[in-house]
Amino acid sequence: MNEMQPFEEFVAKSVQEGKYINTMFEEHLFALVGALERIALPLAFEGVPYEMIGGGAVMVHVNRVDPSAVRNTKDIDIMIHRSDLERVIETAQRHGFTFRHVAKPDMLLPPGETKARNAIHLIFSGEKTSPTQSVVNPPLRPEYLSLHGVAVAVIPVADLVQMKISNNRDIDRVHVRDLDSVGLITEQIERGLPVALRERLQEIRESE
Repeated sequence: MNEMQPFEEFVAKSVQEGKYINTMFEEHLFALVGALERIALPLAFEGVPYEMIGGGAVMVHVNRVDPSAVRNTKDIDIMIHRSDLERVIETAQRHGFTFRHVAKPDMLLPPGETKARNAIHLIFSGEKTSPTQSVVNPPLRPEYLSLHGVAVAVIPVADLVQMKISNNRDIDRVHVRDLDSVGLITEQIERGLPVALRERLQEIRESE
């Protein structure tokens, strides 16, 4: 896995190449990827599988299609196997993270951080994150995407859509609309959803 290039270097190179960039969004993406890099590099080195999920994954996938449609997020959620939890904790602690198990979801606090909103939240594959979730979280089968020089394991769009519709919170419905608005929820992805989730997707579309 490569190391992340400095933000200033990215901006200078983009200007030199005559590219238009949304500096506010790109700076936010740099911060998000930089925080993720702290745990992604060690996990990759240890061979521990993970996926970035949640709003961060929505942001990354939408950005690949239409950067102007991206909605920023502060959350970093990664999905792992529960059987790997101890390895994740040990690896994270060796790199300065603090593991917190006082509330759901479990979280990793970066070095020097005390606020839960700035933590990396841990979600488990094959389980339900909340009792109201319709179906269990999908298996890990990440796509490896390069984000500003960092190879990040990101949940595939089909699995992300299923998780968002299954959770069905207000923010999940917003994210589903974001993915749908740029054409990422294809007919093939829709057909692959359980019947109940296909019906819920239609409800989300009709409530726009």
